[in-house]
Amino acid sequence: MQLIFERSREGRRCAILPKSDVPVVALPADQLRSQAPKLPMVSEIDLSRHYTELEKHVHGVNDGFYPLGSCTMKYNPQINNEMASLPGFANIHPLQDESTMQGAMEMLYTAKEYLCEITGMDDMTFQPAAGAHGEFTGILMMKAYHHHRGDKHRTKIMIPDAAHGTNPATAAMAGYTVVTIPSDENGFVNLDKLREAVGPDTAGLMLTNPNTIGIFDPHICEITDIIHEAGGLCYYDGANLNAVMGVVRPGDMGFDVIHLNLHKSFSTPHGGGGPGSGPVGCKSILAPYLPKYNVVKDEDGTFRFDHAPHTIGMMRGFYGNSLVNVRALSYLLTLGNVGPRRVAENAVLNANYMKNRLAEKFDIAFPGICMHEFVITMSRVKKETGVSALDMAKGMLDYGIHPPTMYFPIMVDEALMVEPTETESKETMDEAVQIYLDLYEKAYSDPQVLKTAPHNTPIRRPDEVGAARNPKVRYLF
Repeated sequence: MQLIFERSREGRRCAILPKSDVPVVALPADQLRSQAPKLPMVSEIDLSRHYTELEKHVHGVNDGFYPLGSCTMKYNPQINNEMASLPGFANIHPLQDESTMQGAMEMLYTAKEYLCEITGMDDMTFQPAAGAHGEFTGILMMKAYHHHRGDKHRTKIMIPDAAHGTNPATAAMAGYTVVTIPSDENGFVNLDKLREAVGPDTAGLMLTNPNTIGIFDPHICEITDIIHEAGGLCYYDGANLNAVMGVVRPGDMGFDVIHLNLHKSFSTPHGGGGPGSGPVGCKSILAPYLPKYNVVKDEDGTFRFDHAPHTIGMMRGFYGNSLVNVRALSYLLTLGNVGPRRVAENAVLNANYMKNRLAEKFDIAFPGICMHEFVITMSRVKKETGVSALDMAKGMLDYGIHPPTMYFPIMVDEALMVEPTETESKETMDEAVQIYLDLYEKAYSDPQVLKTAPHNTPIRRPDEVGAARNPKVRYLF
């Protein structure tokens, strides 16, 4: 396939700009480029064919099964996109006076009320642009809380080894020392190791529950008690909330601050680099440290933006990716009171159905009931056949389904992490299970086929090591 720059021909155009209806102002010479940008010049038909060809090379939830563990790649109802396209939301400008966008502000306020109820939090900001950004926001709020109390000696964050990889990165970015807490043989947080690690220098805990191996820790209230007794705060990574929303609330588990991935659990297409939304909710003790521009409702029913008294400041420009919040509210209004619980229950049901069927052949890293996802270990198969988790994943591409997450979590050797989500039917899962089982048999009967897969895709197996060591990230004219 040609790049758009390779299709470019000097003088080609695909748009006619209307005559300017405002005065033309010439920029000073020192603010002008020395040469024109090297943009592709193509006709409309070439541009249309280029994007159509790109579309054929991309796999998404609208194309087929996409069980990307830890990412919740589920189908999102189109009505939520339609709501986000309404002119009253799509055409507003962040610099408008508050009086002219009361509807959009009511949307934010209502979404905050719903999400606080689901999470058990007291207040929420929509400013963070994605999950990891939300993590950073929450940890900075925790840090501001400790510093405001004079507890600057609290320099350590406890993070279980089954946490998301962004958690230790976030804590380190905020200037904290990361203390990794190992899991026990059941995949739960090792309570003895946690008790040994906490002390007067503990700032808090970052934890995902269910964790990245799809297990809900039954000792979660004991875990948060241990942190609180040491004077720390508890941060909940909401990336896996899809498995428990409407069933149990992080706030009731003892968490003080939480981020949500609206682009995972609450109906915005996930992937492709954005947009995302990672709103951060908190208990009242952390509300004074929320970022600026938190929407509040006055007694007369009007809405305005307010600044918390000890705010950590701006985390990004303006008020967040607002249209993602529209989709989330539309989704919640459609689901109603019992809908979020049914989402979680069906996600857990689907994951356990697939896990039990695949356990007929594959080794499950942590047997027993899982939540929204489960982890297969290909360690035995690799020793017996030479076929790795990567080879198995490449083989799936020939069947037109997207492979699960590979080699994560790192605590599991040759890991494949599967999350079918609640939006997949039994028929789709049965078809996927059969493909997995067929590939398992092929690993023993003809392993070389998997070692050279995929065979039917536009791009065969690339040199991934070469691409990582010598990346080509721009077009060389």
